[in-house]
Amino acid sequence: MAPLTRNRAAADGVPTPIMATHYADRATAGLIIAEATTPNAVGQTYPNIPGLHTPAQADGWRTVTDAVRAADGRMFVQLQHGGRVGHPDNSGFTPVAPSAVALPEEIHTPAGRVPSVVPREMTHDDIRSTAADFAAAARRAVEAGFEGVEVHSANGHLLHQFLAKNTNLRTDEYGGSVENRIRFTVEVVRAVAEAIGPERVGVRVSPGVTVNGIEEGDTEAVYPALVAALAEVTGVAGESRETSKAGTPGETGGTDAGGEAREHLAYLHVIFADPDQPLFHEIRKAWPSTLIANPNLGWGVPLPADGGRAAGERLLAAGADLISFGRGFLANPDLVERLRTGAPLNPVRDRYLMYTGGETGYNDYPALGPQDVVPAA
Repeated sequence: MAPLTRNRAAADGVPTPIMATHYADRATAGLIIAEATTPNAVGQTYPNIPGLHTPAQADGWRTVTDAVRAADGRMFVQLQHGGRVGHPDNSGFTPVAPSAVALPEEIHTPAGRVPSVVPREMTHDDIRSTAADFAAAARRAVEAGFEGVEVHSANGHLLHQFLAKNTNLRTDEYGGSVENRIRFTVEVVRAVAEAIGPERVGVRVSPGVTVNGIEEGDTEAVYPALVAALAEVTGVAGESRETSKAGTPGETGGTDAGGEAREHLAYLHVIFADPDQPLFHEIRKAWPSTLIANPNLGWGVPLPADGGRAAGERLLAAGADLISFGRGFLANPDLVERLRTGAPLNPVRDRYLMYTGGETGYNDYPALGPQDVVPAA
């Protein structure tokens, strides 16, 4: 189950009881990656986004992970800093970003949609402290019962803003060349891996995706370099850490020069993956551990009748290890059973997706009843 922002947290970023119900209802997913969660206050994107930078937020997430584990499910959580995708009316702070380039569209606030503000260009101290905030949030995540975290370097948010030419105008070691523009993502991922172990860390990327005003400019050069650098983020297998309380989902990635077993990152999560594109195959060839592919089912269009099953099977045939679905799980808490049996899917309702609060459009999509089950194909 891919991360799905639904704005159902409290105003202070604490997960709510209806979130525990929502995720527990979807516990049959092989892995739930919980919605975008902010590692610090300035990184908040929209209203009612959960966080992992206060004890109360971690306690709230514990109620969610307890409910999912009781239903035999497992969860990672996505850590997302919005960068320029934010507003003082949402976070109380002027957004920060690699460069002072405003989001070219309005942003939702408690008062409705308002013009975006020009972000403050991050200093070197900001860069270092943000990486440390990601690491601290990852520790809280494991303490709150998550098996691991997904670092969000996609969809036009902060880490993606460093990757893209139109949002990163820096002339220091974090801007200009591909090597410099991937540096921040690699530093954040390394900090998180050192905090909780690489086997608990995934990374999400969105090559070529232009959401939130992003134009990478050199996609074909950025992602091979980024994937190669992330593949080098490893740790000693079985290394003890204070926060090693949950399961260990990663896989051993070989040995180092001294003969010690090394762990690669748990997975790379490619959004809008397309098996017809050479870049997807280049990423698959270069990535040493689990590759999660999120199929391109269109943006702003209805789901296909099969919920994306055929697209997912094409990606599996092209080398993906796991397939993530978003909207299918949003409207179908029992999506796994529906895909297994060929049962029809609930359609996604346009209303009540975000910013509305409450269980309508969130926890009121029906599961299959006995009369709905059809024989497996």
